[in-house]
Order: sequence, then structure tokens, then C-alpha cells
Amino acid sequence: MDQKLINDKPNYTSQIVVIGILFFIFGFVTWLNSTLIPYLQIACQLQTTQAVLVTFAFYISYAVMAFPSSWVLKRTGFKNGMMWGLVCMAIGALIFIPAAETRTFGMFLTGLFVIGTGLALLQTASNPYITILGPIESAAKRMSVMGICNKGAGALAPLVMGAFLLKDSDALVERLKTLDVAQKATELDALASRVIVPYIIIAAVLLALALFIYFSSLPEIKAEGEEAENNSNNGDGQTIFSFPYLWIGFVALFLYVGVEVMAGDIIQIYGRAIGIPLSVAKHFTTYTMIGMLIGYLIGIVCIPKYFSQTTALKGSAILGLIFTLLAIFFSGYLSILFIALLGLANALVWPAMWPLTLHGLGRFTKSGSALLIISIAGGAILPRVWASVGAHFGYQQAFWIMVPCYIFILYFATFGYKAGMKSKISLKTA
Repeated sequence: MDQKLINDKPNYTSQIVVIGILFFIFGFVTWLNSTLIPYLQIACQLQTTQAVLVTFAFYISYAVMAFPSSWVLKRTGFKNGMMWGLVCMAIGALIFIPAAETRTFGMFLTGLFVIGTGLALLQTASNPYITILGPIESAAKRMSVMGICNKGAGALAPLVMGAFLLKDSDALVERLKTLDVAQKATELDALASRVIVPYIIIAAVLLALALFIYFSSLPEIKAEGEEAENNSNNGDGQTIFSFPYLWIGFVALFLYVGVEVMAGDIIQIYGRAIGIPLSVAKHFTTYTMIGMLIGYLIGIVCIPKYFSQTTALKGSAILGLIFTLLAIFFSGYLSILFIALLGLANALVWPAMWPLTLHGLGRFTKSGSALLIISIAGGAILPRVWASVGAHFGYQQAFWIMVPCYIFILYFATFGYKAGMKSKISLKTA
């Protein structure tokens, strides 16, 4: 009998591998922004406040497209939604070709917005998929595995693309100061053309992966109660506004994504702002990603065996506060170190917040997921706020905006995730 129970236990290994590949892909594409920011700052001759439009165009697409993505998923299901998300990302990557040929910053931003649109659809499908693919109490552990794939790619992307796009960049910046207008334009055109081949390769890989997903045996799964989603006469009177903890989680996740992007993408700009050469600063994002990888490994080993998802979230928020304050009060490379260590503090926030926020939504799971995807727009807004504050008060002092963000995340981990939750719902995640 015991052997039969073991044999009947669901095995999700193949599904987890496929979703892990997806997380690797959009991790690689997402964290390319850390290299694109200084690259486009040189190629398109941008100020810092203009350069952070890279993150704005990329992440604001989540706010614009999340609920349309939810509507698409209701019609296509998770599997086909993932496929179309990859196709959209490939189209965005191909827009980089005319953008590079004309060296038009606006067209680069358009390409980034389209890539972000595809990612909004992909993430709206893949995050709840991995959350409900198995027991809810171990959801943060599965999300941590996805985080390894995502941030492993994030650590790799700046190294690969930085070596290619930012090769000899410090010497180029100095040389540009000595050239006349025509010579300078020629050098900048040559620099812009470096991006064409990598993004053709990225588009080809995305299209190949879309075909793989289409022909794969990836099953369609539903959250408990989701089969009633389209039944307007369900009789329970609930709407998506019936779950206060969902909306508190939305705000917390919005703030989290903002601080994650600042620790990952903005760290290079910050390094340059305090006088560190780009040849050194271009590796800073990788250090942040390594910190996140260590955090994810801790989550895989320890959740839920040694501590719960809420405990992990509380500890992450407290560490985030400590490292932020140390980054503000120390200078130079020590300040950079503590910004990079925010990767360690941030690692378990996303894996813990998704199951805590989606738990108990039932037929509202897709809509709740879309709402959380909108919160990724925090990565568009907060870096812009940081740049604006930094232009007036100094970029190191601008990191003060991260302090209330971590305080709110701590509130969600302590009280917010239970707000309005019915007592009949089992809080296995707590």
C-alpha cells in the first residue's frame, strides 16, 4: 500500500524543467537592461535621467499589458499564452535592428516595450503556473528554483553582453571627446551596430523556444475553484476586491520590484556616478545576481523545512533595511558592496510573496496574477524617482527612497498577508 501511494504521488519534474527554461530566458533578457543602460548612454549620448528610460520603457509595459495578458490567458490557457509571449518578445528583439541602424533611442525604447509586453504575458502565465503546480506550502521553494534559473541568467547576461557591447568603452568615451562631429557620428554608429547580431540570436532562440512550447506535452492546470471563473451566477458575491491581502501584496510587490531593479540595474549607473570606471562597473550587476543566487539556494534548502515563507519574507525585509542604510552611510566600493548585497536580501521576497498573495483566490487566480504583474511597473517608476532625486541631492542619498519600501514589505510579511483572509482558509504558508 505504501509503495502504491509513493507511485501515485504526482511527479512535476518535466513541467518544472520547462518552466525553468522559460525563467532562464526572461532572466537573461530582463537583466540585459543593466548593460543596455550604459551602452545606450554612450551610443545615443544620453544624460542619466534619460538613460533610466530603458528600465521605464521595459517595466511600464507590465502595467499596460498585464490585464490584457490575463484576458488572453483565459482564452488560450497557460501553455499557449507562454508561446505567444515568446513570439512577442522575439518581435521586440528584432526591432533592435532598425533601432541600431538609425541609432534612434526612441526605437530602442519601442523594442524594449514590446519585449516587456511579451514578458508580461509570459510571466502572467508562468508565475501562477509554478505556484499552483504542487502543494502551496512548498510554492516558495519551487519559485526559488525558478529564481536560480532567472538570476543565473541574470548573472551571465552582463558578463556576456558587457564584454561584447561595452568592450573598450572607457577608451571610447575619452576618444569621443577629441573627435569632430562627423568622426564622432561614425564611431557612435559603429558602437550602435554591435547590438544587431546578439539580438538576432536572441530573437531566433525565442522563436525556437515558442515552437518547443507549442509542441510540448506541458499540461494545462487550474487553481482550485478556477473552473467557476466564467460562471457569473456563482452565488458567492465575491469579486477581486474581496481580497484585501491581494491589494496589499500588490503594493508590496510594486515596491519590491523597484528596489530589486535599483540593486540590479541602477548599480552600474551609481558606480559611474561615484567615479568608478565603466570597465569595472559593468560587472556590478553580476555581483548582485550572485547574491540573489545564494538567497535562492537558502530558500530551496530551508523552505518549508527550517522556516516558513513568511519568516523568509520578514528576514528579507530586515536585511534589505540594514544593507540600504549601510550603502547610504558608507562610501566608494563599500557602498557598492552593500547595494550588491541587496541581491541576497531580495532573493526570497518574490518567491514568498506570490504564494502568500495568490493563496485562496481560486477562480480569481488569473486576475490576481495579472494584478501582481502590473506591480512589476515598480521597476519603471522607482528608478526614475531615484534618478530625479539623485540629480538634486546626490545619487547616494537618493537610496533613502528604498527605506520605506522595505518597511512596507515587512508590514506585509507580518500583518498584511492576512488582511481580510477568511478564517476557514488554511494558512499553511504562514
